[in-house]
Amino acid sequence: MFKHTPIREGERFDGPIRTLTEGHFRQFSDLSGDTHPVHHDADYARSTRFLKPVAHGLLLAALTALGASTGKDRCHGFVFVEQGARFLKPVFAGDTIRPGLKVERIWREGRRRYCRMATTITNQRGETVLEGFQVYRIFDLAGPHEG
Repeated sequence: MFKHTPIREGERFDGPIRTLTEGHFRQFSDLSGDTHPVHHDADYARSTRFLKPVAHGLLLAALTALGASTGKDRCHGFVFVEQGARFLKPVFAGDTIRPGLKVERIWREGRRRYCRMATTITNQRGETVLEGFQVYRIFDLAGPHEG
């Protein structure tokens, strides 16, 4: 059930901690069509700066989803409109990652309301491997929907 407690600037939400596997890389390749060998071919990956298969950047960005976080019951009326990310360190099969989101800003533009979240992923060594942002438009589901 959705809680109607407003999200506030400064609040933090945690995503699910997970250990990524080569199977996750294959599933994402199958779903996205991104079959670049750096994600699955150990021989090819050895010839790159990564030296072994590396997680897809878009897979990592997807794992910062607000709807998968501890904020999922608080985002009623939120519609995802924008995302950006910087990939700071590679993520390999066997790495355990911890996504997080922090409410940076809530604002209005005329009748429209928005929320910007800072996103991060850290690994099992406490290193930040991704930092970015997401923007959501917030609709008042009890009222009329403006354009």
